Amino acid sequence: MIPQSFIQELLGRVDIVDVVDRHVKLKRSGANYMACCPFHTEKTPSFTVSPTKQFYHCFGCGAHGTAVGFLMEYGGMGFVDAVKDLAQSVGLKVPDTRPEAAQRQEKQGDDLYAVMLRAAQYYRTQLKSAPAAVAYLKARGLSGEIAKRFGIGYAPDGWQNLASVYSDYEGKAPAAAGLVKQSEDGRRYDVFRNRIVFPIVDVRGNVIGFGGRVLGEGEPKYLNSPETPVFEKGRELYGLYQARRAIRDAGRVVVVEGYMDVVALAQSGVEYAVATLGTATTPQHVQKLLRQSDEVVFCFDGDEAGRRAAWRALEVSLAQLQDGKQVRFLFLPQGEDPDTYVRRHGKDGFEALLAGNAVALSRFLLEELSQRGDLATAEGRAKCVHEAKPLLKSVRATVLRVQLVRELAERCRMSPEEVGQVCELAPAAAKLRAPEARYPRAEPASLAHKLLGLLVSNPALADRVSTEQRSWLDAPEFTPVAELLDVLRESGASSPATLFEATRDSRYVKLYEDAAAESLAGAMEEEVALADLAGALSKLELERVRSEYERLTAGGARNDAERKRAQELLRRLAELKGASGAGAQTRM
Repeated sequence: MIPQSFIQELLGRVDIVDVVDRHVKLKRSGANYMACCPFHTEKTPSFTVSPTKQFYHCFGCGAHGTAVGFLMEYGGMGFVDAVKDLAQSVGLKVPDTRPEAAQRQEKQGDDLYAVMLRAAQYYRTQLKSAPAAVAYLKARGLSGEIAKRFGIGYAPDGWQNLASVYSDYEGKAPAAAGLVKQSEDGRRYDVFRNRIVFPIVDVRGNVIGFGGRVLGEGEPKYLNSPETPVFEKGRELYGLYQARRAIRDAGRVVVVEGYMDVVALAQSGVEYAVATLGTATTPQHVQKLLRQSDEVVFCFDGDEAGRRAAWRALEVSLAQLQDGKQVRFLFLPQGEDPDTYVRRHGKDGFEALLAGNAVALSRFLLEELSQRGDLATAEGRAKCVHEAKPLLKSVRATVLRVQLVRELAERCRMSPEEVGQVCELAPAAAKLRAPEARYPRAEPASLAHKLLGLLVSNPALADRVSTEQRSWLDAPEFTPVAELLDVLRESGASSPATLFEATRDSRYVKLYEDAAAESLAGAMEEEVALADLAGALSKLELERVRSEYERLTAGGARNDAERKRAQELLRRLAELKGASGAGAQTRM
């Protein structure tokens, strides 16, 4: 776990303008910087980056966050990788609080990146002097430019070619990287021989593995690197590093099954394709894809194997989907794969097929279930609902689940309520009646909203709130404000960016994000912010004093102590009302 103190120090050194500008060209606009949003298609810039608040916000699609959040959303990185990337850019070392064994494993991983890079460079140089390999790539319609973009290389025939690359060929590193193996008689040999080699690159641009296609006859036709400390097949997607920009521009990502499919599509201008690495689609794949785009299209062969692979992708997608995002499935004509289809019909033909033939996840799900039983019989309809039960229970997107239940109920001659009951979906129905967002967003009173906005815009104001004033925030609508005050005091966050990272795991993070986004609309002088805070706290005290006074007097102030307290409250009310009136005149 990365200490919060380090996150605060890191964001104090990083300039979000520099971070964003490396990926999206920014132009100054007043106190802020503007650009067309990298997270949705737009012609008029609405993406705003604030150098003072170290925060970005798109007034078009609502995307917002810090430098860490930008690398996570734009680059598809995990939190730890984003922090490491930023730390490296400013010369900081991320403190490691993990056990020594875990630290040793990561150190080994860092060493493996260098080992992999040397192998990738070697394979690329070998391609230049391999006429058979070059001829094969040209026959598949690939240009030198596209081969360079994907780093395609060639592993020569022969058992120990990598011995010329690594002085420690017999050592641990080449074997740990999955580049060499050892035979039963103890002799080392190269894993990739006489193969076209496709480097597998992570979202930070590191080579983490290879895929090799045999040149000529031989088995297996495709060979992948084994899993290593830096390479896990179930988490990585071939071509994602090269496709990120095109995915954002197109607003979709297409998932295919092979390296050549990705490269051939890119050669034809369809640059937003990625591939799984010889494994079935995993939840981690879907999570990563949905971070990149709101629309994911799985493209499979139209045969039985293709439909089985599509069903597996559907099953793992159900739990990852959110309302507002969609997954579709494209089944290619018999005997076609993306490589052959795009070479025959070109970009326009492939995209026309995509637009006209890709079916929504809901349609694929319901039609597949309907075909598994005879819906003309009670038994067939019962089987359909029975098989739908675990699938519906895994759907977290509330609106999508409601739509699926309604359509299934119609097909199976049941009411949606009956389907919900049989499939044990009562919690989802309850959620519809009383919406509960991922982060609770009970609408705060206007005063609570005012305090929240002040603290998010000016975190240093937390020091101006006394312990007694903090105790006034005991009403439910002030809970997000109270929690924010506590976090600010514990973390020492001094800007909206550091505040956001300190509250990343808070149940109210969405409220804080929205308040920070609102604050980008205009800057507030420190003097004005202090006056507004004092006014808000006075109003809060006024409401509390009035409430207590009304409660006491409604009961008749039954004893001397209560009557004395009522008189004190009445005097305080007069003072607060007077101060409020004077403040209002001063501000006019």
